[in-house]
Amino acid sequence: MQSYSPNNFAISVEKQYPAEIAKASFPLRYGKFSEIRTSEYEFLFNLNGEIKFIRGLNTRWPHPAEQLKRTDGNDWVYYTVGDKSGADGLISWLGEYYLPCLPYPSNPIWEINYFANPEIMNGFAAWSQLYANLYQSAKDRVHTKAKELVSSILANHDGVLQERSRKLNEIIGERVSVLPPDTRHVDYEVIPLTISDGCLYHCSFCCVKSALKFQVRSKTNVLEQISKLKEFYGRNLDSYNGLFLGNHDALGAGEELICNSASEAYSAFGFEKQRKVTPYLFFFGSVHSMLKSGCELFKNLDRLPFHTFINIGLESCDTPTLAQIGKPLDSEEVIEAFEKMLKINSTYENIEVTGNFVIGKGLSDDHYQSLKELLRNTVPSSNTKGTIYLSPLKNSPKKRELLPLIKEIKGQSKIPVYVYLIQRL
Repeated sequence: MQSYSPNNFAISVEKQYPAEIAKASFPLRYGKFSEIRTSEYEFLFNLNGEIKFIRGLNTRWPHPAEQLKRTDGNDWVYYTVGDKSGADGLISWLGEYYLPCLPYPSNPIWEINYFANPEIMNGFAAWSQLYANLYQSAKDRVHTKAKELVSSILANHDGVLQERSRKLNEIIGERVSVLPPDTRHVDYEVIPLTISDGCLYHCSFCCVKSALKFQVRSKTNVLEQISKLKEFYGRNLDSYNGLFLGNHDALGAGEELICNSASEAYSAFGFEKQRKVTPYLFFFGSVHSMLKSGCELFKNLDRLPFHTFINIGLESCDTPTLAQIGKPLDSEEVIEAFEKMLKINSTYENIEVTGNFVIGKGLSDDHYQSLKELLRNTVPSSNTKGTIYLSPLKNSPKKRELLPLIKEIKGQSKIPVYVYLIQRL
């Protein structure tokens, strides 16, 4: 890392943070970034010179650990530490120390409109002012490394960043409307690779469903995506430690395409260079895809150089509730998939299967009683694998109304239970 101080800001070129994100209250960063500091703000840029983080340094900023983050989809997300710290804080509900406040409707228990906070919005104004100052400094005598960084930052203005997000969606075929909840382990920073489109069920309750029928992508299409994604991310590939195989039911794509796609991406994206960190592989699966998947698939997944997370939409183990939410399953199938999840988690070292259940307005007592009974009577081989995520229905009460119910379900469960934060890419 080299540092320079032209005019009224300090530039640090390619500052190295820890290789792997940690479960810590501060800071929420990993990988390599360039940094520019003014007297009041800290700005971080990825290896392509794209703005990534903004954090206030003055006493007016809401909290020293809170910050704004720009996603690859060009959304600005505000990370808050919440209003309570310690074991009873956000980490007890999310498994993380931060709540990402999204700029679009989602299903969080907490609704925080960061656009209404003038101090946070001043961060955007400060970024605009810094951009103008950098434009002026580009004409000054600045060290070559800093000048190269400033040039790449200026080349990535708002219009370019918006176009890059459009290009990413074009490469993979559509925008990723929801990421698996397990991607929280890499702060939702994943390279997307689509191996299937659509979903099997088209459930009526789902607010992120695809209108497409389930269809598997060809090997040729997957290889084309990998080639284009490698070019798209460029130098910034070094900053990623997670791969998402999309979209809504990649498990249904089958053993050969899943394993071959992951292996090709591992080599092309340079995951083997992350010598100290095992990369993560994430994808969704349906109950029927889970039930039809044989042992050979999981054996081969376990041999891949990834730690693999598979997230299954279970939703309810009460048949009338499944019918109510428009999911074409019965309770026996859901329970069978849940039991298979436990077996996989106890059998394979490098695979973790997690499950989702719905909560919220209009669901019966039988739904909640059957869920509590399932989680209370389960006998997991480990109390750290097989997380259950609770997903509030879109018409459910917001903010704190569901917290007592979640706490009650958590108290009954022998495996971890957290809130599902629906976040897109």
